[in-house]
Amino acid sequence: MLRTQTSLGTLIQERSMKWLVLLGLVAFSECIVKIPLRRVKTMRKTLSGKHMLNNFLKEHAYRLSQISFRGSNLTIHPLRNIKDVVYMGSITIGTPPQEFQVIFDTGSSDLWVPSDICAITPCSTHNRFRHLQSSTFRITNKTFSVAYESGSMKGVVAHDTVRIGDLVSTDQPFGLSMAEYGFEDVTFDGILGLNYPNVSFSGAIPIFDKLKNEGAISELVFAFYLSTDKQEGSVVMFGGVDHRYYEGELNWVPLIQAGDWIVHMDRISMRRKVIACSGGCEAVVDTGVSMIKGPGILVDNIQELIGARPRGSKHYVSCSAVNTLPPIIFTINGVNYQVPAQAYILKDSRGYCYTIFEEITVSPSTETWILGNIFLRLYFSVFDRANDRIGLARAV
Repeated sequence: MLRTQTSLGTLIQERSMKWLVLLGLVAFSECIVKIPLRRVKTMRKTLSGKHMLNNFLKEHAYRLSQISFRGSNLTIHPLRNIKDVVYMGSITIGTPPQEFQVIFDTGSSDLWVPSDICAITPCSTHNRFRHLQSSTFRITNKTFSVAYESGSMKGVVAHDTVRIGDLVSTDQPFGLSMAEYGFEDVTFDGILGLNYPNVSFSGAIPIFDKLKNEGAISELVFAFYLSTDKQEGSVVMFGGVDHRYYEGELNWVPLIQAGDWIVHMDRISMRRKVIACSGGCEAVVDTGVSMIKGPGILVDNIQELIGARPRGSKHYVSCSAVNTLPPIIFTINGVNYQVPAQAYILKDSRGYCYTIFEEITVSPSTETWILGNIFLRLYFSVFDRANDRIGLARAV
């Protein structure tokens, strides 16, 4: 996977005087951080038109605190579904708490939000953490950078109280972005990583691990239910599984290697013919990605098989094809997971239909597919850190 190296020397010089007011004489050490590329589709690409995005958010006001639930064995935390493209939830940081909308991302391990030190456009269009207003805030001298496919951020590691609903992590390390690039049009403020600690490129303990260490959750398990065509109903749950969100039994799939949410996939087929992953391949189960992604040549072959034609950044197909195209089957650990045409063909704001298959822009050494939210809306997913496995079952 593509990794980047970025020096923060210039950035630190530009921001150092502001931090000195807070910290006194603090010398920032240069810490180069590398992370695999991930992309989250933006609403701006889905809601075209100058004011459509702002109007949509105003018309769908969201009050998270009214529906968060804490049970005896698990915490169920609601997520907001934005046009079936982005799923984000609310967290708070600081004392008194400051609220942020974040992506709960299984593809990364770090938590970060914008800092009020960051004055450039991407930061200024989102909620920024006001460190001087938090009595429990403390800074470190560790800096880091994160590069995604759609943008990047540079920041510093800090500590403060973080809340996910009723879950509380005191003195939680997290990132404060001092510069962001490419995040102007996204609806979320930051990212909360749920991958293994070894992929924490800031070097901070992930919040899920810290909550477990402090006894806030009973089991080293979290799960996702992602709704379709409705704003509310999606949830992420910590410390257990609510069986009402899926049908039948969970099919458990061992990770290829402990340390990343990657499993072995047997094949991808359509009309009883293998169309990709013919000799087996790797599948990344990633809640931080909207679409299903794979190697360019194989994705192009799928587009041709379903009659899609490129136009701009997407591949379009006749909307009537939804009624005639067969499902595409992803076979994982001997179990077939069907993705019907109604799921892999979406309609844009103009009424045209496009496919959800996209090319991975980096070239892993082995054939790799990313199963994003399009797949996970169909299948309830359980991420079991204690046993290094993922459970999948048909979502209700």
